[in-house]
Amino acid sequence: MNIWIVLLVTFFAGMGAGLGTGFAGMSAAAVISPMLITFLGIEPYTAVGIALASDVLASAVSAFTYGKNKNLDIKNGLLMMAMVLLFTVVGSYVSSIVPAQTMGSFSTFMTLVLGIKFIAKPVMTTKQEMEAVSKKRKIIGSILCGIFIGFICGFVGAGGGMMMLLILTSVLGYELKTAVGTSVFIMTFTALTGSISHFSFGDSPNLLIMVLCILFTFIWARIAAVFANKAKPETLNRAVGVVLVLLGIIILGFEYIVLNNPAFT
Repeated sequence: MNIWIVLLVTFFAGMGAGLGTGFAGMSAAAVISPMLITFLGIEPYTAVGIALASDVLASAVSAFTYGKNKNLDIKNGLLMMAMVLLFTVVGSYVSSIVPAQTMGSFSTFMTLVLGIKFIAKPVMTTKQEMEAVSKKRKIIGSILCGIFIGFICGFVGAGGGMMMLLILTSVLGYELKTAVGTSVFIMTFTALTGSISHFSFGDSPNLLIMVLCILFTFIWARIAAVFANKAKPETLNRAVGVVLVLLGIIILGFEYIVLNNPAFT
């Protein structure tokens, strides 16, 4: 395998994944997996494991940055995190025993649709409005949504961050920065659990590719998180929307053009 091709693919995969994580709490697997599969010939299940491993430090540094700026709700995120962690393992196991083709394009469409949503209808909820949401609504929503998000994340290795962002803003009434901060906090542990589960049930990954993906994703996630926490709500909504739409279009291009082109197979 050509080292320069590996460097180029992992750099752009890490850049896309890091920007998505730092800006919107997006799972790195939505970007990294299709690029590793398409250009480096990595087996789909292993590619998801590498992507989840890349998500761990990227989400952690993003969560630290959001928490430092008081845009992280740990208390109300813990219950959802418990459900997400449990069902990530369940989803990861189910993923290991079904055909690779079953891993569809759910997260890609979620990325594109959510990006359009943030551009057309930005989240302008304030922290005061967020705190007014009843505890009962948050508890019930966290349990039910955590189960669904965990299974999706474990099964396809992606979609969990997008689903969390959508639920935290639309269902549980979070303002955008706190929603992203809480999402990446949960995704840190979800990605760790998912990556360990994937490598336990599957083959060992290529260490060089995994290390490069982790490094590049970490760097770009840090850059994006710093910018996001300094941005005004209107600017952040637009930035999140644009990043998600662009990533969605690029990933769709990989899946429906590149993968169907004989020159790449």
